[in-house]
Amino acid sequence: MKGIAVTVLTDRPMLSEYEVYCDQLWHTRRVAVERVMGSERNSVDLAVENSGVWYSLGEELPALRECVDIYLAVTPATNTLPIRRLNLEVGKSQSVAAAWLKFPELTLEILPQRYTHRDIGRYFYESSSDFSAELLVDDLGLITSYPGGWERVQPSELGLENQLLVIPRRQATSKS
Repeated sequence: MKGIAVTVLTDRPMLSEYEVYCDQLWHTRRVAVERVMGSERNSVDLAVENSGVWYSLGEELPALRECVDIYLAVTPATNTLPIRRLNLEVGKSQSVAAAWLKFPELTLEILPQRYTHRDIGRYFYESSSDFSAELLVDDLGLITSYPGGWERVQPSELGLENQLLVIPRRQATSKS
């Protein structure tokens, strides 16, 4: 999964480019993020072994050992990872732990989450940060609507071809 998120945080425009690599079972294996705010440029590179050990620049991050997924606070795209991996039947729920990359500071912490498959194309998302939302997804599990936050639009609506766009509908916050 590769994308760009452009938003405003703390009254400043922010550009974030990200790449998330997963294995065939949708387990996060590598994450690369670059964040630009004005002239300030920061990045994070993470790697995850099959055993579940997370690394940043070769240094082990034992606090993230229980995390299976990455959760990038600037995009709903990473909600696709547990949705695809869990493959929940309608009516079923499951809790997971994600490595939450917060913006603009690019700090990591564990974020307990819960996904409930409510109906075909509808999931209810809850996090331990007291945030919840009904997520609408397409046949591939890609987020099409994150009510109160994001909406996927067809590139042709903007005169762009062969691109997937997710447009923020509100100012992003680091609380997800």
